[in-house]
Amino acid sequence: MNIDTEDLINSIMENLDKIQLINSGEIPNIPLYMDQVTTFMDEHLKETARCKEKDKILTKTMINNYAKNDLLPPPEKKKYSREHILILSMIYYFKNILSISDIQMLLKPLTEKYFGQESGCTVKDIYDEVVNLEQTQREELKKDVKNKYEETERIFCNAKVFEDVAEEEREKLKTFAFICMLGFDVYTKKLLIEKILDGYASKEDT
Repeated sequence: MNIDTEDLINSIMENLDKIQLINSGEIPNIPLYMDQVTTFMDEHLKETARCKEKDKILTKTMINNYAKNDLLPPPEKKKYSREHILILSMIYYFKNILSISDIQMLLKPLTEKYFGQESGCTVKDIYDEVVNLEQTQREELKKDVKNKYEETERIFCNAKVFEDVAEEEREKLKTFAFICMLGFDVYTKKLLIEKILDGYASKEDT
């Protein structure tokens, strides 16, 4: 593995460490106004943005639309609770891979049954368990990404069919193949999620 490749892999690993759900313990246990909510989300999720200087994590319009589309319970007296922040955090990640209708299908049963619960199973309890599961998968994800990169490097650096391809062009092809491998992984998992959601919806209808 050459230096450039090591630098790329290390950069990817560092970025994977930044991709994480908000810790529920960091959320104020007092209701927040809209401006305070957007500021909090920006501060805690800015590292996940593609363009940190331009991209907005959440806007007032987005939050209002989530409430209108039954993804988020309405605020009380224009104030949002810790549970609202937890739901918004989940919406933020899901919206990158699922449609609004799919997110609604996934979250509505959760908010209807557990939002506002002060004893027994709460939204916070469910959220915390999801965060714990996510943490346990991080190292496995790192290994998988590294293995995919090393496999593309092995093929495009050593396969005879690419011997006559210029080194610079081979690097481009290697990057293209790496993106394709990651993309196929995302594509298949997205299809799997959609199939599970379709079964989830049919159970809710019966």
